[in-house]
Amino acid sequence: MALVNFTLQGKGGVGKSFVATLLAQYYQPRDGELICLDTDPVNRSFGGYKAFGVENLTLGERVDEINPRFFDALLEKILAAPPDATIVVDNGASTFLPLLGYMVETRALTMVQDAGHEIRIHSIVTGGQGLTDTMEGLSQVLKYFEDIPVVVWLNEYFGRVERQVGQQVQTFEDSAIYRKNMDHIAALVRLPELRKETFGLDIANMLKAHLTFAEAVESEEFGVMSRQRLKMIWETMNSTMVEAGL
Repeated sequence: MALVNFTLQGKGGVGKSFVATLLAQYYQPRDGELICLDTDPVNRSFGGYKAFGVENLTLGERVDEINPRFFDALLEKILAAPPDATIVVDNGASTFLPLLGYMVETRALTMVQDAGHEIRIHSIVTGGQGLTDTMEGLSQVLKYFEDIPVVVWLNEYFGRVERQVGQQVQTFEDSAIYRKNMDHIAALVRLPELRKETFGLDIANMLKAHLTFAEAVESEEFGVMSRQRLKMIWETMNSTMVEAGL
């Protein structure tokens, strides 16, 4: 059966497309076809990667709506995937709520499961100012897709995913949303806080150029130490995804 990965989060700029690229790089060496789809109507970040052959799809005439005909075309493409395929679908923040609503209304993901495919939803929670909004986005995903495994990515680029509650520091694992949904959350993947002047800048330049880690490590556009840092980051991320059982 095919493995179908959706990235879903209602807040933009939290690393959703970066997670899509990590998934694509992680699955690409495996046997079977890798199918990458970018449905973000605003930022085609994922769609700019030549290494994955990403197909850009439009879900609506406006950036904040879903046209059922367009979504049906996406669904048919997923249903027609070979049994050994891995699919990565990156969705935009602007269509987060309309997409959730339409998928629930039509029981689209149940249809995909009934066809024999495995589905995982990947949602990002960030530290810093985006913590509350991304926790709310995750809450919506967990609420509307009770039968779909959810992988939570803890992105610490903007700060640690924790909050002060009285005299105590509450981590994500301490939160009510995690404790309530432990059986629903398939895995936690942590994107660690990096020194922004070095590791962070290297990743930013790599993303801007729409390069994979492997391409950036081989590119003369990056200095020797930048390539070394990127190699180290990918080794860490790849190991983290293996440990998470993705």
